Amino acid sequence: MYQNIIFDIPRTVILADGNFPVHPVPLAYLRKAEHIICCDGSIMNLDGTGLEAEAIVGDLDSIDHEIARKYSGRLFRDPDQETNDLTKAVRWCINKRYKDIVIVGATGKREDHTIGNISLLAEYAREVSVVMVSDTGIFTPILESKSLSSFAGQQVSLFSVNPETEISSSGLKYELSRLKLMNWWRGTLNEATGDSFEIRFDEGAVIVYQKFRG
Repeated sequence: MYQNIIFDIPRTVILADGNFPVHPVPLAYLRKAEHIICCDGSIMNLDGTGLEAEAIVGDLDSIDHEIARKYSGRLFRDPDQETNDLTKAVRWCINKRYKDIVIVGATGKREDHTIGNISLLAEYAREVSVVMVSDTGIFTPILESKSLSSFAGQQVSLFSVNPETEISSSGLKYELSRLKLMNWWRGTLNEATGDSFEIRFDEGAVIVYQKFRG
């Protein structure tokens, strides 16, 4: 067992165009999903795995002609240059009323894309239930105080979208008491002490990272 906090299997998984997952947890989400939505070029990674994409969403500039022909009936072009392909895929899901979403394949490759994708979780969380699963752990955006399932010794990091947000905690090795996370490193490298921990704040958004057990 890699971890004991795996979420209920969602109906919808968005596959971003980062590194294709290799860890059993994100792969399990992909294999059990009812709807797989690909961000543009990520179909190149999904093709040949035996898994079927319901839709391929983006500006479609990363797909070769052969793949485009093969999936011509599933291509949904969104030319909006003010958003990235992950946001376009989330927006497509919202329009389809798919509101229980796990994002995989959103890390790796370019670090600037990884940081941008993680930060966008706070925006998506205002409209959908969403987590991002990488090959090392799970990112959960929270918009209000919340208790999260965990296990003793689990590595936990917190990232505040608004550096003025005062954050408190219980159930962590290094407790926070109305602490402002003025820099990205400030809330990292913490540790759960039991089977849950609580993050408390009055306003803003916090992204919680929980590392897999193994």
